[in-house]
Amino acid sequence: MERVFSRVATFAVALLVATAGLGLWLGDLHGQTDPQMLRWGTVHRLSGVLAALLVVLVNSMAVTYFIGTGRWCREVVETYGLDPAYIDRSRTLKRRAFPFALLAMLAVVAIVALGGAADPASGRPGTQDWVTPHLVGALTLVAAIAWLFQLQLPNMRRQHELIEDVLGEVRAVRNARGLDVDT
Repeated sequence: MERVFSRVATFAVALLVATAGLGLWLGDLHGQTDPQMLRWGTVHRLSGVLAALLVVLVNSMAVTYFIGTGRWCREVVETYGLDPAYIDRSRTLKRRAFPFALLAMLAVVAIVALGGAADPASGRPGTQDWVTPHLVGALTLVAAIAWLFQLQLPNMRRQHELIEDVLGEVRAVRNARGLDVDT
């Protein structure tokens, strides 16, 4: 899971950076009449939506991983009568990881909200006042999202180690009971 998470997270950050680069290249589109530049503005908006969805997907993968493996851990510990400390370890890792995932999702929502507020295509008055907050917010929050992805990785590694520990205990119990043990 860690490898898949890392790759998808890297792609999400790269798409965020590319979208920010496109936005910087476009500059302020207020008062722009060139149809080609306006089309690029649409590309910027659509790539921003795709990047936002990808950030939510990556964090949803992490949340799902911890929920699924936590439940698996609890069921296996209860079934084999293993040390309940495994359940506590799993719960602790999940609680450490969730805030990072939630903050990354909220950060991308903030970028999108600032972008919507700055979008001249919305036809709302005063959107030009939001261009700089969108720029500063987007650049800052993209860096924060990348950092939050990195903060989730150690907990994923520890959860994987926990799973390996539980599997080792299960093998020992099955061996002691004379049951089949998959290698």
